[in-house]
Amino acid sequence: MKLVPQSAPYIRKPVSVRRMMIDVLIALVPVVLFACIQNGWSGIYVILISVATMLICELVAHAFIKWPTGLKFKELFSKEGFIKLKSQYTINNIIAPLISAIIYALILPANCDWYVVFIGALFGILVGKMFFGGLGSNIFNPAATGRVFVGVCFGSKLIYGAGGVDVAASGTPLAQLQDSLANIGEALKNYSLLDLFLGQVPGSMGEVSALLIIVGGIYLFARRSADLRSCLSMLLSFALITLVVSIVTVNISQNANFIDLFLYEMLSGGLLFGAVFMITDPVTSPTTKFGRIAFGALAGSLTALIRYCGAYPEGVAFSILLANMCAPMIDHLMRGKPNTYTWKQILGLGVAMILLCLIVGFAVAGQLGGL
Repeated sequence: MKLVPQSAPYIRKPVSVRRMMIDVLIALVPVVLFACIQNGWSGIYVILISVATMLICELVAHAFIKWPTGLKFKELFSKEGFIKLKSQYTINNIIAPLISAIIYALILPANCDWYVVFIGALFGILVGKMFFGGLGSNIFNPAATGRVFVGVCFGSKLIYGAGGVDVAASGTPLAQLQDSLANIGEALKNYSLLDLFLGQVPGSMGEVSALLIIVGGIYLFARRSADLRSCLSMLLSFALITLVVSIVTVNISQNANFIDLFLYEMLSGGLLFGAVFMITDPVTSPTTKFGRIAFGALAGSLTALIRYCGAYPEGVAFSILLANMCAPMIDHLMRGKPNTYTWKQILGLGVAMILLCLIVGFAVAGQLGGL
C-alpha cells in the first residue's frame, strides 16, 4: 500500500476538490446577482474590493510559503524563475480565495467603507488562512474571520439598510427583537415573513434572501459538493432551542404568536447562509460522520446562545469560528473509532441539547420577567 501525503479537504467520494469549489461558486451566483441588483454599485464595489484583496494576498503569501528551493529573489524576474514559481500554483489557489472573498462580501452590508472591506479581507485571508500554511491547512473560515474582525473593530461603520431596501422602519429584523422577543408583533408590522423569505429587508447583502440561499443549497447537496450533516445539524439544533424560546415567550407574553416568532427567528439574520455556505466548508470541518453532526450542532447552539443570551442580535460568524476551534478536538476524540453512529453518541448529543434548551429557556424567561 502506498501512502500519499495530502492536505485537507479529504474527499472520500469520487468528487474532485476543484469540482466541489466550482459548484460552490455556481450555487452562490443567485445570491450574488440578487445582492448586486438589490444594492446597485455599492454592493458591486464591496464584492470587487473583497475579491481583489483576497486573490492578490493569497497569491503573494502563497509565493513565499511555497518558494522554490534555491530560487533567489532576483531570479524571479527571469523567465526560468517565473516558470519555477508558477509551477507551485494550481487553479485551486485561485478558486478557493475567490469563494472566501465572495462569501465575506456577502456577509457585509452594501454601504461599507472601502477600507473596512479591505482590512477585513486582508485579515481574513492572512490570519484566518495563510498563517496556517494556506490551502487545506487552515482551521478557521477566512470569511468568518474577516467578518468578526471588522465587526469588533469597525462595528459603528457597518450600517445596514442602504441600497434598494426601504428602511423607514429602521434596523434589521433581528434588531427589532433585540430589546425583547415579545416585540414580535411590532416587528412583523415592519417586516413580514414573506419579506424575510424573499429578501426585502435590510441586512447583509447575501443573507437576506432565504429563497435564493435554499436554491443554492439544493444545488450543492444534489451535486454532493457540500456535507448535508453539518448543515442540517446546525439548523436543527438552532430550531430546537428556538422552539423552546418561542414556547417560553408565548407563555409569558400573551401578545406573542408562537409560529410567527419561530419562523421569524429561523428566517432572520445569517443562519441559513452560514448553514449552507460556511459551516459546510470541508477544510475547517471534522472528517467523521458523527463529528460533522456534533460540529454543526455546536455551531447552531452557539448561534442561539449568542442571539438569545448575548449582547449581539446575531452570532453566526462568531459561532462558526468557535466551532472551527473545536473541530481538531472532535477529530481527536473520534480517532480510532468506527466512522458510524452509536447510541452513546446520539444519547450524549441529546443530553447536551436538552441542557442547552433548559439554560436558554430559563435565561429568556428571566429576561421577560417570568422568573
